[in-house]
Amino acid sequence: MMLCRYFLCFAIYSFIGWAYESLYYTLQQRKFVNSGFLSTCFCPIYGVGAMVVWLFFKNINNTFVLFLVGMITTSAIEYFVSWFLETLFGKRWWDYTGWPLNIKGRVCIIAAMAFGTLSVLQVKLIAPISMGLVMGLKPIALYILTVIVASVMIIDTVISVKEVDSEDLWYVEKQSEIFGKDSIVKRIINNLKR
Repeated sequence: MMLCRYFLCFAIYSFIGWAYESLYYTLQQRKFVNSGFLSTCFCPIYGVGAMVVWLFFKNINNTFVLFLVGMITTSAIEYFVSWFLETLFGKRWWDYTGWPLNIKGRVCIIAAMAFGTLSVLQVKLIAPISMGLVMGLKPIALYILTVIVASVMIIDTVISVKEVDSEDLWYVEKQSEIFGKDSIVKRIINNLKR
C-alpha cells in the first residue's frame, strides 16, 4: 500500500515538473509548449528528483544545506538523464549550451539553483501536502488511482519511445538562444563583468 502512495506522489511531482517546465517554455516561446519526453502531462525526471530529495534529505533541517544537497543531487540526475536519452535516442531534450557555467550543455548553474530551490520547497512544503493528500485516500481509491495513472504513464512511455521525433524538440534549439552570444541576457552579463 505504501508503494502505491509513493507512486502517486511520484506522479504528482512529475505533473508539477511538467507544469513548471511547460510554463517556462511557453512563456519563453510565447506559444504553448508541451515539454518533456512523454506526450501527456508528466515529466518523470522531476518525479524521480523530487522523490530522491524527499526520501533521502527530508531530515535535513538546515535550509542552506538542503538547498546545496538538493542542487547537487538533482543536477546529477539531470546530467545522467540527458546523457542517457541522448545515448539511447541520439537527441537532446534540453541544451544549456551558451548558458553560464554549464557542463556539456547538460546542466548549468541557473537550472541547478532553480532545482536547489525546488528541493527546499519539496521538503518543506510540497511533500508534506502531497503525502497528506495521498495518505488520506481510502485503499480502494488508492488502488484505482494507481492503476489509472500507471497505465497512462506506461502507455504514454511506449508510444513516446515508438514515435520519438526531433521536430517535437524545436524548443530545445530556441532555449540556447537565451544565452547565445548576441542575446540581451548575455550582453547584461558581459556588462556586469566589466
